[in-house]
Amino acid sequence: MKGFPTYFTPELVVASPGRINLIGEHTDYNMGYVLPAAIEKKISLQFQRNGSQKNCRVFSKNFNTGFEFDLSLLAPSQVTWENYILGVVHEIVKRGDRLGGFDCVLESDLPIGSGLSSSAALECGMAYGLNQLFNLGLDKLEMVKLSQAAEHTYVGTQCGIMDQFASVMGKAGHAILLDCRSLDYEMIPINLNPYKIILLNTKVVHNLASSEYNVRKRQCEEGLAVLRRRYPTLKSLREVTGSMLDSCKAIMGDITYRRCDFVLKENERVLQMAEALKQNNLQKVGQLLYEAHEGIRKDYEVSCVESDFLVDFTKDLPEILGARQTGGGFGGCTLNLVHGSFVDEFIAMATLSYQEAYTIDLEAYEVLPSQGTSCSMVQN
Repeated sequence: MKGFPTYFTPELVVASPGRINLIGEHTDYNMGYVLPAAIEKKISLQFQRNGSQKNCRVFSKNFNTGFEFDLSLLAPSQVTWENYILGVVHEIVKRGDRLGGFDCVLESDLPIGSGLSSSAALECGMAYGLNQLFNLGLDKLEMVKLSQAAEHTYVGTQCGIMDQFASVMGKAGHAILLDCRSLDYEMIPINLNPYKIILLNTKVVHNLASSEYNVRKRQCEEGLAVLRRRYPTLKSLREVTGSMLDSCKAIMGDITYRRCDFVLKENERVLQMAEALKQNNLQKVGQLLYEAHEGIRKDYEVSCVESDFLVDFTKDLPEILGARQTGGGFGGCTLNLVHGSFVDEFIAMATLSYQEAYTIDLEAYEVLPSQGTSCSMVQN
């Protein structure tokens, strides 16, 4: 399937945003706390019913290619991006037979591999659009959960629920303090004036990103298994205290201990960040960002030399409150709180230094906490 049919006339358009995570990396799959926000960068998905019972076609304008599949013959693809779509369709089909043939055209301004969760945006946008197109009656939380399940089964990344939750549930001007155990959440207003959230895209995606994500999850599970020998009622690292962890340090070994210790401390940082935002204590917000990056770098070991370089670059600049790598790790973006009057100069300085160090052209953009996934009907 090289091009999409010229007779495509969409019935509805879905805007599905990416997300930033202010703080709380790798805590979601440990049933902890996270503090994400949907952003204005998004994937646009146009849908139409095509009149068939089983035939579906999806075309990506960014990749300038598409693929077709049959609803009765669903199976994972060898092409990674297709699996985010196929996985969602598979989860919907499992829940009933109300889905019919459809066509979909995708276009994204979310940079792939940047740590802004273009994958969750694609999954959630697909679920949201099909729910509307075929009146499936799914509520927002069901769409969040099936999108997460799609990533587990068809993509193979054992992600937590944060990315999908933020993409669907986001509210303009707010972050979401999400309890990943209960799925209770609180909208936290973000008022950073006169500072702005500036992302610097390292433009690197290390091959370790996907495989090591699953390794870190497994290491946390191994640490929990050790802890359960002494504390058998534990269900997740969320319930572990520092004294509990220290009592098992010798048994679990240094690496597993540091992975678990990071999760415990990162959970505390999330709660502290939410409180600092409520109190408009921006200095504390910046301090927590730097502390989080040190944990990412030294204890969880999911940063990379490029993101470490960019975070270190900010530390002698008084106009920067804080910075850290954001996303699953091994590349993507750093998140920087930059005084509004210094943004242009900061981007120019960072771009020059990064080019000199790595001969890579840096990408930079401001992001704003924005509305979650939304849908509009097309008048033809």
